Order: sequence, then C-alpha cells, then structure tokens
Amino acid sequence: MPEASFSLIFGYVWQIVKAWWWLPMPFLFWKPASHLWLFWQTEGFLKKQKMILLEIKIPEESLKPIRAMEDVMAGLWQAFWDPPNFWEKWWEGKISLGFSLETVSIGGDIHFYIRLPDYRRDIVESSIYSQYPEAEITLAEDYTRNVPQNIPSKDWDLWAADYRPLKANPYPIKTYVEFERETEKEEEKRVDPVATLLEVMGKIKPGEQLWVQFQVSPIAEDAAQPFFDEGAAVRDKIAKRDEKKPIKPIVQEVAEVLVTGKIPGEEKSQEKLELIAPELRLTPGEKEIVTGVEKKISKPPFKCAIRFIFLGRKEVWFKANLRLIFAYFGSYITHNMNGLVPLGKTITKVVSRPPLSLLDPRRLYLRKRKILRLYRERFDPMFPRKGDRKTGTFILNTEELASLYHFPSRAVAPAMGVPRVEAKKGGPPPELPQE
Repeated sequence: MPEASFSLIFGYVWQIVKAWWWLPMPFLFWKPASHLWLFWQTEGFLKKQKMILLEIKIPEESLKPIRAMEDVMAGLWQAFWDPPNFWEKWWEGKISLGFSLETVSIGGDIHFYIRLPDYRRDIVESSIYSQYPEAEITLAEDYTRNVPQNIPSKDWDLWAADYRPLKANPYPIKTYVEFERETEKEEEKRVDPVATLLEVMGKIKPGEQLWVQFQVSPIAEDAAQPFFDEGAAVRDKIAKRDEKKPIKPIVQEVAEVLVTGKIPGEEKSQEKLELIAPELRLTPGEKEIVTGVEKKISKPPFKCAIRFIFLGRKEVWFKANLRLIFAYFGSYITHNMNGLVPLGKTITKVVSRPPLSLLDPRRLYLRKRKILRLYRERFDPMFPRKGDRKTGTFILNTEELASLYHFPSRAVAPAMGVPRVEAKKGGPPPELPQE
C-alpha cells in the first residue's frame, strides 16, 4: 500500500514538472540574459561613436598654478555628464562616455593627449583655452596603432600594470595643495611630481615607448550617492560620532536589566558627564583624515582607471627602466590616507607553484596581450565586467585628477623632450585696415 501511494505521488509530481518545467527558466536566466543584452546594445552604441585624439602643446613659460587644471576638470565633469535614461540604456545601449588623459614618450619625445568623442571637441578645447590661452591643440594620429599589434613578439616586448588605491574611495591621495605653495612668486620653489614623470620619459631611448593613461568618466549624482554615503560613514567613524541606536522594546529592556543588572538610564547619565566632545578628542592625524575625507566628497567625482605600458624593440628595450615610473605614483601616497599601487592581477608578472608554474610563460604572454588590447581600446581592467576599487576602477575628484595630470612649465619640469609653444600668440595690430 505505501508503495502504491509513493508511485501515485511521484506520478503527480512528474506530471507537474513535465507540464511546467519552463516556468522558472526566466527567473533563473534573467540576470545573465539581461547582462548579455545590455552588452550587445552597448557594443553597438560604441561602434557608432567616432573617437578622436587631441594633442596639447603647452606654453613655454606658463605661470598658471595647478589649480587652473582643476578648473578645467570641473568644466569637463559638467560637459561630459550625460547619464542615459531607461530607454537609452536598454534599447540604445547608451552609456556616459568619458575621456582619456594620456602622457606618452616615444623615443624620448613627450606628448600630452586627450582622447574623446568628436562631438565633444569644442567643449574640451574651450575648457583648456580658458585656463591656458597660449596652448596649441591639434588633431593627432592614434600612436597605439603605430606599433605591432601582436606584442609580445620575437622583436618587441612590454611590461605594464594597472593601478588601484590602497584604501577605500573616500580616502584622498596626496594632492597639489600639499606639495605646491601657490604663494611663492619664484616658480622654481614649487614642487611638482609630474616633473618626475617627464624626466623619466625624457630618458626613454629611440625604439622604446612609455605610455601612461588615465581613463576618466564623470559620475552622475545617483550613482555617486553610495560614494558620498561611504565617505560620511568613514568621517563619522573616525570622528567617534555616536550612531543613532534603535529604540528597544520594553520587554527587551526588562530582560537586559534582569540579566546584566544595569539600569538603561545609567549609561546616558555617564555620557552627560563627559564635558569634552568626541570631535575635540581627535589626534592631529585623525583630524587630517576627517578633513581630507570631507574635502574629497565635496568635489565632483570621476570614475577612473590608471595604467601604464613600457614597450620597445628587444635590442634596445631595457626592462629595468620601468621602475623609474614608480617614483611618480609614489609621490601621491600618504600612508594615513591613501595612495596608488600596482594592481596585482594585471601586473605583467606571473609566479605559480609547480606544476602550475609550467604554464607561467603562456599566462604571462596572454596577460601582456590583454593589457595592450585594453589600453588600445581604452577599456577598464575588468572589461566587459564592472570593476570596483579592488579591481582597478575607483573614484577620484577634480583636485586629485588635476594633481595627476596637468601641464607644468619649463621652470618646474625642464625635460627636453616636451614640445612647447615657443612664441606667444597675439591678435592683429589695431592699425591694420579692415574691410
């Protein structure tokens, strides 16, 4: 009898499964299907965009402080801020297109580039000319297409790395405010880490190239809200501000009194006896961190990804020179706050234990090919997946970005390979006859 009942129940279950097996499929495959759909639409949107590369030649003697570049970044944040609505995102594949700031040395000749959509050219030029009226901006050829696309090969090799922050996004890196004294009239007294980068690039030999890339995209207000909330939480934690405690039920309070023997009002009365506010008990280092976090979340944020590639012909390529660029990024590290360090998963170095070590040469080859392709296409380290701080996609504000990428004068950065505008431009003389 029990066997008959079991067979009957099994038969009913089988009939239900046979008839309705397809019902949970949309729920199971919704997330991967929507991801593939969005990736396909975005791919189509990106293929329609025409990207251009602009080269900026800086003035011979520019007395502009680095703060001028922060004003440029603030203008670009507003100009590139264009979040898609629901229809544009899911049916047109639209995404907020950013721009790429690139400093390049080709055989010792140094160039400043900005890669952007062609329809944003006027906005970028206006923003730069507003602070650097003597600069020259011209359309340039993509330098990444002038090297073999199959590197590493028997004739070429490379070494590269993506970067990540040491701590959470709200902690700021060291900025120009800390290493530039703008009140100094003599510019040679100013300190600028970009000069370190340009000196390194000036030492690159013919046949070698050094590329540094900052991928930048403005973050919309709704997308940046988690960043602002995280910054406020970090600030409150360091400032030792009390969190709002939930109101406990009376039954729970009575139980706690019976178990612990403490009256709830005693803790509050003891807190009132403290005459010094928690904010006033902070150490100088804690005050500095709180000030830095508040300052970072107060300025427009950018989603950023940073990488560099050092490549060249094997007969002249000297791998040890890649260490020179680490001094540039090291200038922005403050150990009690934040800094930029190489991302271990993308650095072109592979070390495994046996027997996996037999695959290390092949893994290293594929890693080099991948990072070259990502640089050339200006993609994030985790493309096509979304990255985060731990995977090389993080948040910098306008002040931090201007500190990393700006145009120093020859007095601050005397590197010989930097092309500069030798003569000042002027308008026509007033006595010139006009029609």
